[in-house]
Amino acid sequence: MKKSLFIVLGAFVLACQQENVQLTDNVSVSNSPQPTDNIRNTRTNVNATGDCAYTFNEANLTNSGWTKILDEQFANLDNWNIWYGGAYNNELQLYSPNNFVLSNGNLQIVAKKETVNGPTLPGSTTTKRFSYTSGRLESKVLYSANTTNPKIRMIARIKLPVGYGMWPAFWSYGDPWPTQGEIDILEAKGQEPNMYYTNYFYGNTAGTNLVSGATSIINSSVSLQSCFHVYELVWEATKLSYYFDGNLVDTKSATSPGGSYISSLFGKSEKIVLNLAVGGDFFGRLVTKKIVPGSMEVDWVQVYRSN
Repeated sequence: MKKSLFIVLGAFVLACQQENVQLTDNVSVSNSPQPTDNIRNTRTNVNATGDCAYTFNEANLTNSGWTKILDEQFANLDNWNIWYGGAYNNELQLYSPNNFVLSNGNLQIVAKKETVNGPTLPGSTTTKRFSYTSGRLESKVLYSANTTNPKIRMIARIKLPVGYGMWPAFWSYGDPWPTQGEIDILEAKGQEPNMYYTNYFYGNTAGTNLVSGATSIINSSVSLQSCFHVYELVWEATKLSYYFDGNLVDTKSATSPGGSYISSLFGKSEKIVLNLAVGGDFFGRLVTKKIVPGSMEVDWVQVYRSN
């Protein structure tokens, strides 16, 4: 899930720095273009065992030296900036603040088929007509694996949406893209109930990605849409480690396909993103008349750091 120009609802907030955690402005703009799915020319397939009954054990992490720095239980959306506007990647939806439902500590991001007018891109003064709406949240705090905190762990418990053309994602990035990197913890397609993707991006110049062939496909033994699953990323200086329901399923490092720029992410600052796109370049030859809107459900999001 790639990122570019956006504007967030709300009053302007001055950025501040506390240790390695940074608060973003409520209004943020970037003009970087977007890569498309044609860079995903090398894919690593991994078979994984999913477990609908898996229970994340926080005590095991804290006892092994991890410190929790975010515990999002979705009583509200105070920790998040909300996108309003269209998007890149040839996505079809208008991101709107009206597409979130908070219920019993769960967040639902709801895609809808409806005709609306809105900004062509977030922050754009031009408008266009959209046939779909959905939602995108970005954390106000930025996180960084760096010399002070060499390990950052991002975790979310998510139930993926059913529906052809749905593109749910749990990821992180920094501005200007991709100079601060992007880490895709979870991307999926609504027509693939037992499959999700991991990836990362980096470039020295705004708008120019240098990474290719870093995509991994995780094939789950059980549906990702029928129940909640736990997706984790451990970000370190020389590798990215991905966990699914408590099991290590993917490691990207300098020796893995497309891993040459992993070390370039170290010390960069990234915000966490939860979003549900409709259509887009991720699908290749999408048949728009087959699109079926769905809902992405998020139980919680947690972030840990370790020395």
